Amino acid sequence: MVSVTVVPAGRTPSVARGLPYTIELPGKQVEDTTVRDIKVALAKRFPKFYPARQKITLKDHKDTLQDEVKLVDAGVADGGEVSVKDLGHQISWKTVFLVEYGGPLVIHPLVYHFPKVFWGGPVYHSTLQRFVYVLVMIHFIKRELETLFVHRFSHDTMPLMNIFKNSAHYHILSGLALALSIYSPSFGATSPYIRGTIRDDPTFIWACTAVWIFAEVSNSITHINLRKLRPAGTRKRAIPYGYGFSLVSFPNYFFESVAWFTIAVMTGSFVAWIFLVVAVGQMYIWAAKKHRAYKKEFGSAYPKGRKAMFPFIA
Repeated sequence: MVSVTVVPAGRTPSVARGLPYTIELPGKQVEDTTVRDIKVALAKRFPKFYPARQKITLKDHKDTLQDEVKLVDAGVADGGEVSVKDLGHQISWKTVFLVEYGGPLVIHPLVYHFPKVFWGGPVYHSTLQRFVYVLVMIHFIKRELETLFVHRFSHDTMPLMNIFKNSAHYHILSGLALALSIYSPSFGATSPYIRGTIRDDPTFIWACTAVWIFAEVSNSITHINLRKLRPAGTRKRAIPYGYGFSLVSFPNYFFESVAWFTIAVMTGSFVAWIFLVVAVGQMYIWAAKKHRAYKKEFGSAYPKGRKAMFPFIA
């Protein structure tokens, strides 16, 4: 039998007032007891303190012990202690992604198909508007399908409040704001901004669409390659190779940037350019942080010539 005492890291969580609490695991040996076992046992004692809410660390340490880590590997002996912190209410990453990408899939059709509600009359859609509408819808449908069938997340959950912050980016900026801009009468078939200009030229529209298709397909290929790195049910990390990865660590972010850059060029919409700047800026922050983590984890084995997101630049 394994015995481990769990103490609160700081203030005692409201959902686990009985801490400190000594967990006893009959039939277990310290050599085969994992952090996950501790979390499950703790949740049995305090049902509202479910495993996703728990952050287990060594006493007086801040680094999280992942679920698959064995106690013996973490230096915890039979009769030892670990600390736990309440992360608050959690929600799955998959749920957050589905809600994020679902917003534009509802908002864009409403604005496109019901112009009387927003502008008081019909909008005779230009070829540009029809193309952009289809491209935007395909993009977010693709993201929903990837969330369901491709992505393997390194973490199961995130804080519940993140769903509101993350959704605002997609629902407001790439959803409502972008839709109100590009489906407005200003971009309609009879608008002087469109009629007789390059944005009314089929060659220009199809050329931009070709670049967009290249970027979206490339983005999907890199997502599939990333999936292959992590076997189902694990948090395994490995150095990514293959299409797109020879020059940057996160070609998926780079190709998505190219796709949204194409939309901005096609439309010339200031909202599309604002969204591009915000989205690319955020993706670069993620890429730079993860790139540093790759280099720290894999050291000299990590390809030296790779940049984080932009080939040959950064």
